[in-house]
Amino acid sequence: MDKYKVILFDLDGTLSDPKVGITKSVQYALHKMDIVESNIDKLECFIGPPLQVSFAEYYNFDEANLQKAIALYRERFKEKGMFENDLYSNIPLLLKSLKDQGFTLVIATSKPTVFAEQILKYFNINQYFELIVGSNLDGTRASKTEIIQYILDKYTAYKLRDFIMIGDRKHDIIGSINTGIDSIGVTYGYGSFEELRHANPTFIVDNVDQIKDILMGSKME
Repeated sequence: MDKYKVILFDLDGTLSDPKVGITKSVQYALHKMDIVESNIDKLECFIGPPLQVSFAEYYNFDEANLQKAIALYRERFKEKGMFENDLYSNIPLLLKSLKDQGFTLVIATSKPTVFAEQILKYFNINQYFELIVGSNLDGTRASKTEIIQYILDKYTAYKLRDFIMIGDRKHDIIGSINTGIDSIGVTYGYGSFEELRHANPTFIVDNVDQIKDILMGSKME
């Protein structure tokens, strides 16, 4: 296995558990649109994919209602939702170890870049990342394929084999396959083992320590 050099991390469900903030913000938006969803567990499907995809898929919103729902979601998310969030165990240690070993770390998230930046600063882990790439607030560059390709275009001195994408949903794996790079699917987030297996990542891991083992192992070869 070639040594990886640039490590792309998804944010939600991979570095942090954002369930409370995301699901309550979706619940808030739905309530404002006269849709009652009392069980936030049913809204976990919104963790990972772009909002416009999830609102359209699960509530069949047309374009006007889609934009209204996203705006309402962001009302609450900006105020409190982004901070109703917890880092997964050992994430700061993993990031520091990778940085100390000379890896280049990049965030690749479908969350708007401006929110991702604030969340990383809130957790005090922003210093580990050379680049933070998310979607635009107008809904463009929302797919993981577009986000990963944008990052690859920034690092043209590297070969595709130098990159690896780490994420918890099929969208992360599909994006990596579409752009020709390796991937690690993590089962501790919000994508099931079956979802990840079906997407066909290069590796599947159950915990943060296994991510470190794969990346550090590549460093030794």
